[in-house]
Amino acid sequence: METKLTNITQLFLRLAIALSFLSAVADRFGYWGAAGSAGVSWGNWDNFVSYSNTLNFYLSPALGKIVAIIATALEIVFALFLLIGFKTKLIAIASGIMLIIFAVTMTISIGFKAPLDYSVWTSAAACLLLSTIKVYKYSIDHMR
Repeated sequence: METKLTNITQLFLRLAIALSFLSAVADRFGYWGAAGSAGVSWGNWDNFVSYSNTLNFYLSPALGKIVAIIATALEIVFALFLLIGFKTKLIAIASGIMLIIFAVTMTISIGFKAPLDYSVWTSAAACLLLSTIKVYKYSIDHMR
């Protein structure tokens, strides 16, 4: 049953997930400030690639850079699709899977605490919960 609360909740989930993805991407390109600034994780692309290669230690640095590019591209596309509500169920599932992979990789490479501290598991769960909603009001999906 579609309720007003469900309509608002799904919109909130879409916006929160999308803006979180875009914020992480913005950090990679220095939009939140330079490396070392308060609240900045990477501050530039090279620092992000280095971090990505730490997580993906089992890949060569060249392949690790490709993975970093793919992850960034997916985060941008997923965020944009969630913002406008296009293919929401599919994008929510794909986002959840991507975040689960990220959380597992973090756990293996730097320990179980990091994905908990950065709420990666919670974000993955939010994506998968979003995929269970039947109607995505305030979306292109709903208009079609």
